Amino acid sequence: MKFIGNNIYIRQMEVSDAAAMLELQVCNKEFFQTYTPLRIDGFYTIEGQIKVIEANIEQSQNDTRYSFGIFLKETDQLIGNVALSEILRGPLQSCYIGYYLDQQQNGKGYMTEAVRLAVEFAFQVLELHRIEAGVMPHNIRSIKVLEKAGFHKEGIAVKNVKINGKWEDHQVLAIVAED
Repeated sequence: MKFIGNNIYIRQMEVSDAAAMLELQVCNKEFFQTYTPLRIDGFYTIEGQIKVIEANIEQSQNDTRYSFGIFLKETDQLIGNVALSEILRGPLQSCYIGYYLDQQQNGKGYMTEAVRLAVEFAFQVLELHRIEAGVMPHNIRSIKVLEKAGFHKEGIAVKNVKINGKWEDHQVLAIVAED
């Protein structure tokens, strides 16, 4: 499954992507750590990345999470990830979206494009009704990405995610499928 935008495409990660994923993670270790939970031992190894990819594949087979690599169309270089997680069925039909992008690729519109593609997948393929995102309030660039993709602000979730070892507030944003 591949979803193509103007400058990038997204597709589910495969075990063969583990080396590229490891390089992305290692090159951006300090940058990503500012916005992510603390990493477990072994994360920054090829085996650790294979485990992450295999877990994501299993979760997509169980319809609970879909994790997509973000690739440049021109070079097929892996530059980031966008994931739909904690998928709920039944009356909710919702999920969360999360993402990260190589620091060198920030500010080029790639993440907005990837989020739009993931939203299209969620609404058209998965037939979800709502997608929610949480962003630390000081991460203005990430909030702008979501707003450009059609998300609206809903409020602040107080100390709801442990980021880099500290409980952080998050701006909640959401988008709802058109009826």
